[in-house]
Amino acid sequence: MTLLYYHDIFLKHDTGGFHPESPRRLEAILTRLKATGLWDKLRVETPGKATEEDIALVHSQEYINTVKEMARRGGGQLDPDTVVSRDSYEAALYAAGALVDAVDAVMAGKATNAFCMVRPPGHHATPTRGMGFCLFNNVAIAASHLLSRHHLQRVLILDWDCHHGNGTQEAFYEEPRVLYISLHRWPFYPGTGSQGETGTGPGKGFTLNIPLDWNISREEYLEVFEEMLKGQAKGYRPEFVLISAGFDTYTEDPIAGLGLEPEDFRRLTELTIEVARESASGRIVSCLEGGYSLEGLPLCVEHHLRALERQGTGIRG
Repeated sequence: MTLLYYHDIFLKHDTGGFHPESPRRLEAILTRLKATGLWDKLRVETPGKATEEDIALVHSQEYINTVKEMARRGGGQLDPDTVVSRDSYEAALYAAGALVDAVDAVMAGKATNAFCMVRPPGHHATPTRGMGFCLFNNVAIAASHLLSRHHLQRVLILDWDCHHGNGTQEAFYEEPRVLYISLHRWPFYPGTGSQGETGTGPGKGFTLNIPLDWNISREEYLEVFEEMLKGQAKGYRPEFVLISAGFDTYTEDPIAGLGLEPEDFRRLTELTIEVARESASGRIVSCLEGGYSLEGLPLCVEHHLRALERQGTGIRG
């Protein structure tokens, strides 16, 4: 059975009434999953809270203290887009904790895969600063946990958010044990993610950026994605696959968009499962990143989860 990690604390991360990254995103997903009956097919788990030691696998203590103190004082902003409220530090600890719990559960064989329905999102958060709606880098923390606790040597992070995950790239730019692959709209926020950014030192060649033009067709996108998975991702033979699952590539996303329809996320997931089956015993943990259409986001997540759930029950095709 597929695990789904969720906590009501995620609704208490208050970004303000008109912010696109709002609690309404999770409320819309919850409503859809319960209405379709998919919620009852998943094993819903309440995550524990990440420790500061977990967060410090990726982030500096100075930055951790900044977020904690800002929340203690009642909130503030890390940049014009990135809000900290009174409950944001706790929410961010539980978001990272969901990823840590999920990878531990999958590594222990309790499930083949898991989806972490969390906020705040994470892939823009660098080791020393939060930005782009992100406080702590949930997926990067999970990858570091896999390296340090489970001693894996080949972790694949696949990032299909419409925006480049600059924070994740920075965290592993010199690390050969993590292959970071990002398909993203270009040029676009945050301005990183060119094809020439491939890593440095021992990490050279372990960052793969695939910049895409804003008007790429959905057929072309899927073709590029499949070609990348059959080439670089499959050749890496990952022992574990993490997905930064941004759904702002949906064609009607209000702040991004790359022409994808909700059903395309089922195909992206199925293709990823094929790679994970070959070398990672199917082990996948996916984490919600972007996606801001309150109508489209729940449909995109539903298709993603249906593919994961079919894998979790052993159904192929």
